Amino acid sequence: MEGYLSEKEQWEAIKLWIRENGLWIVAGVAVGAAGIGGYRWYQQYRDQLAMQAGAKYERLSEAFERGDRTQGLVLLGELERESASSPYLDQARMMAARAYVVSGELDKAAKELETVAAHSKDREIVLIARLRLARVQIAEHKPDLALATLNSGPAGAFESRYDEVRGDAYYAKGDKASALKEYLQARAINVAGGPDASEL
Repeated sequence: MEGYLSEKEQWEAIKLWIRENGLWIVAGVAVGAAGIGGYRWYQQYRDQLAMQAGAKYERLSEAFERGDRTQGLVLLGELERESASSPYLDQARMMAARAYVVSGELDKAAKELETVAAHSKDREIVLIARLRLARVQIAEHKPDLALATLNSGPAGAFESRYDEVRGDAYYAKGDKASALKEYLQARAINVAGGPDASEL
């Protein structure tokens, strides 16, 4: 018996193999192509949603900047419904909270900040939201709640600002000794070269 098949026998073996496995090959190629096409479609869909959320956030930001709080809040509602997982939503809630503070609606500002602090996936945004929430709580004459908010997690890069607002909370309670201690601690961090968080 020869160790090698003739050319005709090789061709017949290939045709037989294709007949037996051809359907599986075609199915595999089709599934692979569908998977690649589906992945690309999904990526384009996500990119489109991100662009839409970004455009809506821009309009929302412009509305709040020109003092049109009603339009800003309408756009915030749309952003919540259409892009609930977008990072733009956290920023939009922070803007809404600021607008509420300006209009003296501290309870509504606190609600927006609580939502960001509890649900944001961005650690830095959470820290800023907690800091702003504590300030709102002090303004609402709830210094104990403000202290609980500030102490509910690490302060990260904003430690000096947290100490400063803790001092404000203690001062609001009438505990001047604890307030002074917090202020001095905040000052020591700033002198040592802590981050400048003056915009918070």
